[in-house]
Amino acid sequence: MGRYFYSEIDIKRPWHQVLAAFWQRYPNPYSTHVLTEDVLFREVTHDNHLVSRRLLTKTNRLPRWAERVFPAHMGRAVYVLEDSIVDPQSRTLTTKTWNLNHNKLMTVVEQSLYVEDDHQESCTKLRREAWISSAVYGLTRPIQEFGLARLRSNQAEALKGLEFALAKLEGETQVIASNHSDSSETHLSKPTPTQNPKEFV
Repeated sequence: MGRYFYSEIDIKRPWHQVLAAFWQRYPNPYSTHVLTEDVLFREVTHDNHLVSRRLLTKTNRLPRWAERVFPAHMGRAVYVLEDSIVDPQSRTLTTKTWNLNHNKLMTVVEQSLYVEDDHQESCTKLRREAWISSAVYGLTRPIQEFGLARLRSNQAEALKGLEFALAKLEGETQVIASNHSDSSETHLSKPTPTQNPKEFV
């Protein structure tokens, strides 16, 4: 019997902004343990769902008591698969992640749902569930407790990383809006006869 985790968080941003930030979370200063992210598969289905699979490489150090029992290399790299489905009609993003290696030591299966809040304007609900299990005889309970504690800690850091991505996108949007404003003023002046039309590539 493993450990179960559940949380529900209100993100004070519209769903479309949270969706954009989700794809641009990494790198950020709160998720330095995420080393790489690679898109393995992506397609738009016949019912207009965006389906993706990504491979994330993470590093998570083992607790000190575990370092005495397990080889040091076990804590260096963890490969995580992330499946996601975006449904623009229902305004939902569903993700499922699970680790590919170190499964005997600990397996973490996590499912998240980002959904537009019908009761609060410009708000997105994030519901997360996770199941933590271990197959190490005699150490199952402490490993699962460690996994649960790390999951809670990582959730707080992941939320900060998402907020960082949201703020970054907001800053880029403001810069683009400013550039559009500047360019529109330039277009108000009539071109002189010597100017040639620009070609679009």
